[in-house]
Amino acid sequence: FLLFQDSGLRFHYVAAGERGKPLMLLLHGFPEFWYSWRHQLREFKSEYRVVALDLRGYGETDAPSHKENYKLDCLITDIKDILESLGYNKCVLIGHDWGGMIAWLVAICYPEMVTKLIVVNFPHPSVFTEYILRHPSQLIKSGYYFFFQMPWFPEFMFTVNDFKVLKSLFTSQATGIGRKGCRLTAEDIEAYLYVFSQPGALTGPINHYRNIFSCLPLQHHDVIMPTLLLWGERDVFMEVEMAEITRIYVKNHFRLTILSEASHWLQQDQPDIVNKLIWTFLKEETTRKRE
Repeated sequence: FLLFQDSGLRFHYVAAGERGKPLMLLLHGFPEFWYSWRHQLREFKSEYRVVALDLRGYGETDAPSHKENYKLDCLITDIKDILESLGYNKCVLIGHDWGGMIAWLVAICYPEMVTKLIVVNFPHPSVFTEYILRHPSQLIKSGYYFFFQMPWFPEFMFTVNDFKVLKSLFTSQATGIGRKGCRLTAEDIEAYLYVFSQPGALTGPINHYRNIFSCLPLQHHDVIMPTLLLWGERDVFMEVEMAEITRIYVKNHFRLTILSEASHWLQQDQPDIVNKLIWTFLKEETTRKRE
């Protein structure tokens, strides 16, 4: 499916559920694409028009060549434009990892567009930047952000040895889906390898990180809609302490659920639990302000 926008970019998305139902918009992380939401596309289509996007530079979505085209404000505007192109003015917004960063920023910048916010394994961006400066351990875990600032070499590293780094991110004992999780099948891995082995397919995704320092720290911080933060405690990239600190920026109902046996790839690792937690949050009357 393709969308044409003011930016001139074509956006690829996969949709499930009837048009006209409330919109649920899903934003994937790195190095992923719409496919990481396959379990949620099936689950929520009964009551929502579920749209899983390939972010700018990813998968079948257009990938402009200049790194300036991946600044965070461009990525936020993309979401606003996509909502309008789909014929909606608001949605339930769900983001994981880097898609979580974008989801937080959309919720902060365009609060009228987000009825409920659900983020998976990414803290509020202000928590992230402040915590990194005070905790060398998190700075080390986020070392790849700095590595990605280099030209061309990070892309090359991913391709070495038949994309060994990419495969091991999802499957290794250190970073992959845990023993008690839903392992990726050979077909799942093949889908990821197919997408990221296309010529130039890694440059757009890594360009997202090459602009991270362009708009942080934020001028505005507050999140005013009901918010659910889901966290896999075995995430080797993000320290769980950041999840709890996020509470101070949400000026509405805030629910944090930490899953002890789960990895960074939470919605693929524990899809049944994640889907159940999302349903519970969506059905709650959360109009009351937080005490």
